[in-house]
Amino acid sequence: MAKHSKNIPQRGIRVADQIQRDLSEIIMLELKDPRVGMITLSEVKLTPDYAHAKVFFTTFKDDPESIKNTLAGLQKASGFLRNLLGKRLHIHTLPQLHFVHDTSTSRGLEMSALIDQANATRAADFESDEAPAERNDDGANDE
Repeated sequence: MAKHSKNIPQRGIRVADQIQRDLSEIIMLELKDPRVGMITLSEVKLTPDYAHAKVFFTTFKDDPESIKNTLAGLQKASGFLRNLLGKRLHIHTLPQLHFVHDTSTSRGLEMSALIDQANATRAADFESDEAPAERNDDGANDE
């Protein structure tokens, strides 16, 4: 599922992954806020004491206005989501949910476009270097 750092205990990773699965299902089936459209929960980072959980999400539309609206809807519904999550998870401390927009996918797409552009430029330069040298009128190469 999500990648975690090595200093989080194995149980913390399992709890974070379970929170991610349960929240995804709750948001999809139970949340009726029109501001929260199609989102993907990309990662949940849990503090070692389980008091706080950062929930990273991505949206289908990546324009700033829709991200702002989605974030406002998720923050407004965080108590409702935490309540439903508490009915599914049976742990001593139920974490406070903090939602954060995940920019890693959009940054990855930008980086990929830059790499493609650099490769295209490099290929064009390589092709121009391999072009045969022009000949003089007497048939000898220009070198």
